[in-house]
Amino acid sequence: MFGQAQYQDVNALLNEHLARRTPLIAAHRGTGLGNIQENTAEAVEAAFRQGADMVEFDVVRSADGEFFLFHDGYERHAFDRDIDLRTLPAREIRELRYRWTRHDAGVTGLGTLLERFRGDALFNVDRSWWYWDDLLPFLDRYDMAGQLVLKSPVEEVWLEKLRRHPVKYPFLPMVRSLADIHTVLGDPGVNLVGVELLPASADDELAGPALVAQLRAAKLACLLNAINLPNGVPLFAGLDDHTSVLGDPADGWGRLMEHGADIVQTDWPDLLARYRRQVHGTAPRRHGHRGDAPRTPRRTG
Repeated sequence: MFGQAQYQDVNALLNEHLARRTPLIAAHRGTGLGNIQENTAEAVEAAFRQGADMVEFDVVRSADGEFFLFHDGYERHAFDRDIDLRTLPAREIRELRYRWTRHDAGVTGLGTLLERFRGDALFNVDRSWWYWDDLLPFLDRYDMAGQLVLKSPVEEVWLEKLRRHPVKYPFLPMVRSLADIHTVLGDPGVNLVGVELLPASADDELAGPALVAQLRAAKLACLLNAINLPNGVPLFAGLDDHTSVLGDPADGWGRLMEHGADIVQTDWPDLLARYRRQVHGTAPRRHGHRGDAPRTPRRTG
């Protein structure tokens, strides 16, 4: 069981998923392919159909206080307009239409997403911490604490907001040093269920497999991130999606599995789900399909 015993009820769904299959597949912003835009309800549905166990999404708040799924800074790409969603009223955001979609798709409201996927779907709520004073009470309305795993940097200002909030959402912070781990470890007011390890290089103190074993002993899950950022900065020592998709997945996702990842974040949930089935024989969450098999993987375990 991951997390502190006092929070075992709220963490039950996450622990159930982790007990059923490992690593869990977290789809980065859902699956935005073809005419489906990332960070939308449609992208979330597509990701689950492709075998994801969890979907990561980003949050913005309109000028008048409504929450939407979007990664700020991508407005020019998404709408072909030089705008900032955070400065617009909700009415104008709802009128926007994504430029790459065939159907009349607009920006998904956070409440719309939560209503649609209430149940057993897991979400990793990224890029939202600066809104937590208002966002956490908003999330409370949906009674989905066990489905929503929060993320933030390890900074006292964000930790204090979690301590003060009565609903103890599962928390999986981004850590860049051992000091970050020690800062959050054992805090009774924070429902720490794991960490996202972000080593600066392959010889970083966070990159060794012994650390993952220590985290598990402390009842913390380990998220390793395989996505490729536009700036080219590796998130886990170059064991990434590009290596896995364009080369042998054993050299990317396979090594993350060997390293002990409990959750792998990816932009390619379908391919990772197929690879996981080859390595572990793990059944898909739902709507999975096999397609063509990737190259023969390196066995683990």
